[in-house]
Amino acid sequence: MLTKRISQQGLALASATVLLAAIAGQAQAQAFRCPRTGGDLIFALESKVPGLDQHTSNAGATRNVALNIYESLVTRDENMSPVLELAESMTVSPDGKNYTFKLRQGIQFHNGKTMTSADVIASFERYKRVGVDRSILDPVDKWTTPDANTFVITLKEARPLFIEALSSFTVPIVIVPAENAQAAAQQLPVVGTGPFRLEEFRADSFVKLRRFDGYKPDTRHNQMTGYGGNKRACVDTVTFRMMTEAAARTAALEVGEIHAVEDVPAASQKRLRDNKAIKLERLETFWMNVVYPNFSAPPTDNLKVRQAMLAAMDFDEIMEAAHEGQYKLNPGFQFPGQQYFTDAGKELLNQKNRAKARQLLQEGGYKGEKIELLTNRDFPVMYNTALVMAEQLKAAGMNAELVVLDWPAALQRSQKETTGWNVFFTGWITVIALGGPQTLRQMAEPNPVYKPKDNKVDPGYMAAFNDINTAPTLAGRQAAFARAQRIALEQVMAIPFGVAPKTQAVRSNVEGYKAYYTPRLSNVWLTN
Repeated sequence: MLTKRISQQGLALASATVLLAAIAGQAQAQAFRCPRTGGDLIFALESKVPGLDQHTSNAGATRNVALNIYESLVTRDENMSPVLELAESMTVSPDGKNYTFKLRQGIQFHNGKTMTSADVIASFERYKRVGVDRSILDPVDKWTTPDANTFVITLKEARPLFIEALSSFTVPIVIVPAENAQAAAQQLPVVGTGPFRLEEFRADSFVKLRRFDGYKPDTRHNQMTGYGGNKRACVDTVTFRMMTEAAARTAALEVGEIHAVEDVPAASQKRLRDNKAIKLERLETFWMNVVYPNFSAPPTDNLKVRQAMLAAMDFDEIMEAAHEGQYKLNPGFQFPGQQYFTDAGKELLNQKNRAKARQLLQEGGYKGEKIELLTNRDFPVMYNTALVMAEQLKAAGMNAELVVLDWPAALQRSQKETTGWNVFFTGWITVIALGGPQTLRQMAEPNPVYKPKDNKVDPGYMAAFNDINTAPTLAGRQAAFARAQRIALEQVMAIPFGVAPKTQAVRSNVEGYKAYYTPRLSNVWLTN
C-alpha cells in the first residue's frame, strides 16, 4: 500500500522522512507561449566544451549546453527544491524505501522514439556504471519496470534526502534511449528529450542546437521553473560559441555579433550598464572559490603540510585578485542563508600566519619537495587564484610550482590521476546550490568527484556524512553537516576561499532570459 501520491501540481512530503518541496503559484500565472519564434540566438561561453555526455562530465561548459538537450525524472525548481520533470507522479511507500514513478506519456527522444521505462532503467544502469556522481545511487537495492510507464526504485534503507540527491543537476541522471545506454564514458550519442536537439558540435569552436519540433512541453506548469516546468523553444537555433577571452566576449556583445555572454568582467560592467542596447543579469551568490589538496601524492599526503598551506594564506588577497574586488569571504562550504550554512571551523580559515605555517612544515618533516598547483587559463578566476596562492606558499617556505593545462585536461587529471598534481583549482556553482550532501560528496566520501579514492577518509567525517543522509530531522542533519565541515577543514580536505557574484549580459532584443546557475534558453525569444 502506498502512502502518498505526488503529482506535479504540488510536490509535498512524501513520507515522514522524505523531503520534497511544494510548488506554489503556478495556477495564477498565465501559461507561457512564445511571443515570437525564429532566429539564431548566439551565446558566448567562457570555456571550451569538453563533450556532451552529461552522465560522465561535471564540467560547467558541458552542463551549460547539455541541460538544454536532456531531461531527468526529477530536477530542481527556481527555489532549488525537487520538482518532477519526465515523471508524471511519484509515490513513496510507508517505510520510505520504495519510490514508484509514473512516466509522462508521449515523450519523444530526438531520434523519434517514444520514451518508456526501458529507457529509464537503462539510463540509471549506465549512470550506476560510469556516472561521475554515481555514489548517489549507493543506497539503491534494486530498480524494476513493472510496465512500460512505471519505474520503481527500492532502497536498502530509508534515506530522507534521496530525492534531493536524485534531483541534483550537478551531474544529473538524464534519460537517454536504451540502445545508447551501453556507450562507454564520453561516447554517449547526444540524443535527449529536451526542447533543443544537437545539430553540430565542433570542438573548441561552437555547439549548435536546433528546436526539437517533437518536444512535448510540461503543461502541468504555466511557466518554466528552474530546469523544469513549461519549457518551449522559441528560437530556431542556439549557437554556443566558445570564447575564452573576456575582452573578446565583451567586444562581440557590444557590436551585436553575439546576443548573450556567460560572464562579464567587473572592469566592463559599468560601461555595459550605460549601454542601452545591453541588459545585465546578476546572481549575487554564484561562485565559490575552492581548491582540493591531493591526499594521494607527497607532500600533500602529509596532514601537517596541508595544514601549513591553510595557515599561510591570505584569503582577501587571493579573492581580490580572482574577482576584482567583487567577493565576500565565507566561512564554510555553503552560501550564506542556505539550509546547511554553518561557520563551524571558521577559525581555521584566512589565518595569514606564515610563522605557524613554517612551524607546521618543520613538524611534518617537509624538505622542500615540489608542491604542484594544477590550474588553467580558460578560467581567469582559477588561474589568478593559483598565481597568488603560489606566491603565498613560497613566502612561507614551500616549493610551489604552477602546472597549467587547458581546463578539460586539468579536470581529467584531477579526477583520474594520483600524481602530477598536489592542489587542484576549481569553483563550485551548482554543487553548492544543491545542499549539504551534494557539497560534501565532492570532497572525500567514497567515490569522490575530484580526488582519487585512497581510503584515507577520516572515520569521524564519514560518520557525520552518514548522519546527514539518515538523520530523521533537519536539525539533526544540520548538526551532522557542521561536524563534517569542521573535520573537513581540520583535515584540509578542501579550502573554500570565499563567494562571488556573477553578472551575465544579453542584448536588448533578447527577451525572457533570466540569470541562473547555467544558461536556460527555453522561453527566450528575439524581438528582431
